[in-house]
Amino acid sequence: MRHFFHDLRRYYRYIFYSAKCLLKNEVANSFLNWIWLVLNPVLFMLVYAFVQIVIFGNETPYLASFIFIALTAWNFFNACINGSVRMMKRYQGIISKVYVPKFVFVLSNMMVNGFKMLVSFAITLLSVFLYQVPLSPLMLWSIPYLLLLFLITFGLSCILLHIGVFIDDLANIVQIGMRMLFFLSGVFYDLEGRLGGLGGVIAEHLNPAAHIILQLRHVLLYNIAPDLFWFLIWTVIGVFLTAVGVSLIYRYERRYVKSI
Repeated sequence: MRHFFHDLRRYYRYIFYSAKCLLKNEVANSFLNWIWLVLNPVLFMLVYAFVQIVIFGNETPYLASFIFIALTAWNFFNACINGSVRMMKRYQGIISKVYVPKFVFVLSNMMVNGFKMLVSFAITLLSVFLYQVPLSPLMLWSIPYLLLLFLITFGLSCILLHIGVFIDDLANIVQIGMRMLFFLSGVFYDLEGRLGGLGGVIAEHLNPAAHIILQLRHVLLYNIAPDLFWFLIWTVIGVFLTAVGVSLIYRYERRYVKSI
């Protein structure tokens, strides 16, 4: 891991400017330009809220915020995981010419999606304010949980980047798996109330997306203290996944160019 932190300090400027270029490239052909980065999550979230409120008659308290919190976390997680599988093929032209630690591409992609997540999170906080949810110091726990989401996502992305180099069909498998995970993460419903019992406990704690979404709802909407035991468990898991992913990349990265 010492090598990892050394390279992180060495290439942090590249990560930042690469993410900046990717963001500019996304909005370059858009008439609304940077405004679209705000409008896109707003409209996307409003569509889901409309479907749940008007069509399905969902009467969950603070429903718009309830959905916005979940979509904010899920969209970041989903975009980073799916984007990591074919990342080496996407950057084949760069890695075949110059040496760059391959986790740098993962971090650059996560910074782009992280910026979008922060925009969505700001919209979520606005919806919480409009609902007049009572303010609480527990709301500050949303920051550690977003950092935990970043840690777990980074570890998983590094592992999938490595495996994706050698297994061409992994992208399709991951895409299907993420669709399944989406419906098991309680984005549109109360996971605890819907499943209940042992099934609810398993779905809540063994699925990182579901756990983080649930805890964000607890601290932002319902003034419920976070589950510190599972926060520590998932922090340890996130560190372990990161260590495994980074180690795999350093060990096999010289074979990536030949394999792709």
